[in-house]
Amino acid sequence: MSLNEEVAAAIRPLVEATGNYLEDLTIISAGKRRMLTVIVDSDSHLNLDQVTVVTKAISEALETLEILGDTPFTLEVTSPGVDRPLTLPRHWRKNKGRLVKASLKDGSALEGRIGESTDSTTSIGETQIAYGDIAKAMIEIEFKSINTGDSNEDVNE
Repeated sequence: MSLNEEVAAAIRPLVEATGNYLEDLTIISAGKRRMLTVIVDSDSHLNLDQVTVVTKAISEALETLEILGDTPFTLEVTSPGVDRPLTLPRHWRKNKGRLVKASLKDGSALEGRIGESTDSTTSIGETQIAYGDIAKAMIEIEFKSINTGDSNEDVNE
């Protein structure tokens, strides 16, 4: 088992005990230090308090994990950013209502709002599609207008 797999196996139960998921773990050796980056996700959007609880649990476990030896490490715990593709049904459920752009395996593309999602399909706009037909899907970043009224008045007026 690789170092990544051993560390992931050690911290996964701790992450899950907080009601979250271990999305990814990377360990990079940089000279005499290691950088451990842990990406944690949940069924809702994580807030700072939730990340703090998970970070504390992971940090305490890593301090006693013999496979890391005496090499100092820096721990970074974060949530998936909008640049991470949607790969699991729970990613789709979590992002219901958000704008998504999907590249399909047949070469076509589909863009629209995420609707209802099951364990095997999701809807993008009015189209129901199986996850197996999606090559890659990313959330599209939307910016809110500073003009919150219904009129088209100049904001300087």
